[in-house]
Amino acid sequence: MARPYRSVLYIPASRERALEKARELAADAIIFDLEDAVSPEEKVRAREVLASGLGDTDYGPRARIVRVNGLGTEWAEGDLAAFGGHPGVDAVLLPKVNSAADLDAVAGKVKAPLWAMLETAKGCLNAGEIAAHPRLEGMVMGTNDLAKELGARFRADRLPLMAGLGTCVLAARAEGKVIVDGVFNAFKDEAGLRAECEQGRDMGFDGKTLIHPAQLEVANAVFAPSEEEVALARRQIAAYSEARMRGQGVAVVDGKIVENLHAATAQALIRKAEAIAAFAV
Repeated sequence: MARPYRSVLYIPASRERALEKARELAADAIIFDLEDAVSPEEKVRAREVLASGLGDTDYGPRARIVRVNGLGTEWAEGDLAAFGGHPGVDAVLLPKVNSAADLDAVAGKVKAPLWAMLETAKGCLNAGEIAAHPRLEGMVMGTNDLAKELGARFRADRLPLMAGLGTCVLAARAEGKVIVDGVFNAFKDEAGLRAECEQGRDMGFDGKTLIHPAQLEVANAVFAPSEEEVALARRQIAAYSEARMRGQGVAVVDGKIVENLHAATAQALIRKAEAIAAFAV
């Protein structure tokens, strides 16, 4: 795992103070947003502010992702020209990706890796081909837009969204791509945020997109392996290695069988913990 994506914070590209403050926040990644968070009359100015800020500001190990305006809008070409080859950009995030063809349409204009917003029914149904695109590095769930398109009602357990969320996780894992869960809107509801982060973590998401710095601590904690989990993983690896040296294919730890797949999972967990420690901000 090259870097963690436990917490991915949206920041409006038009807010200069927020852009400056972002370098002090404990976010694994930042999405500098030129789309939904910026009003139409501010979009050109926001583009100029962000282009300058990404050149002048040191964001440390945080991944710098720019969400451009969607294809077909009057701002898309200007956004792609400004950030497609910008040295301060780690990835360009394209909204409302419906198919791999949408990524093909911008691939020649962007040198940085591409990320895709999956926030439509078509996007979820075509998640496999989107995830398989050779220029794609990551996927972000746009749960608000997806719920709107589906006509889904809000439920704390997100049951109406499970088919779409699960399909996209499967696609990302099949192709080895990063995938980040959608936002939790009630930023003052810490218990609700924690529950949704735990649900996303258990489904297989790498982290969660966030709308407020107050959400960072919970997301970082939930999507990081605990000390107990790391300790158990090390014991599982040691026990399995010892069993293999005895010519056995199975070990037992805490009364539970440990086979090759469990040892591999334990190794992945430790690598994740090490990546988090290496990119601590």
